[in-house]
Amino acid sequence: MNPPSEIYNIQVAAAVKKATLPFGRMVALAALAGMCIAFGACTSSMAAFGVKNYGLARLVAGSVFPVGLILIVLVGAELFTGNNLMAMAWWEKKIGVGGLLRNLVVVWFANLAGSVLLAAIVAGSGQWGADGGALGAYTVKVAAGKAALSPCAAVCSGILCNMLVCLAILAAASSKQTVGKIFAIWFPIMAFVLGGFEHSVANMYYIPAGLMALPEYGEKAAAMNVATDALTVAHAARNLLFVTIGNLVGGVVFTAALWGRAQRPAK
Repeated sequence: MNPPSEIYNIQVAAAVKKATLPFGRMVALAALAGMCIAFGACTSSMAAFGVKNYGLARLVAGSVFPVGLILIVLVGAELFTGNNLMAMAWWEKKIGVGGLLRNLVVVWFANLAGSVLLAAIVAGSGQWGADGGALGAYTVKVAAGKAALSPCAAVCSGILCNMLVCLAILAAASSKQTVGKIFAIWFPIMAFVLGGFEHSVANMYYIPAGLMALPEYGEKAAAMNVATDALTVAHAARNLLFVTIGNLVGGVVFTAALWGRAQRPAK
């Protein structure tokens, strides 16, 4: 098992590699990461949509959703939220602010592209027609709920989410075994889903999926008292903006800064 000081060194070394990735490779790996998170999102919706108890539905979804980050960590891909930990390498002067911002901006947009692409493929697969379209209506419901969040709620929820995501990545680095990495990731990610916190890359699937499902399943969702009026492209953009801000604060300030400064090896 790697001690915290070694985890710190692992993250700094990884950040240097991330900052110097060739553009094409960075885009490809980030698009793949967006798809991985989208896989976790769409399969967790399938698992939870028929569960009536609210807390139990989140627990069921949370038990499935971690597959996305597990895949990213084990196969190697570029995820915006996890890459917030690169700030530690910037403080160590191992990378410049340009390299940090280049990675975060490129990865964010490529995560978006991968997530939306997978949402379109899921739409074409007919998955949302499950149980007479109940899954499609649930997809609209989830997206509408996220799109209707206030800026304050989106930022605060984004902070809480990315604290858990970044801590999961740090915890995974503590293990040298695949099984250990899986368990280290599983429970913090389950916790953020159970808590109902907001992850910008997950929302890059959930909200576009809801927009795609709206024409066919919107009436069914409205019959479930879902306020579909809030589900617009403008509301989607607002959600992603404020959740991304929250994720940055949670990842850079509340995790990389607090944990990193505390565990930084003595020089």
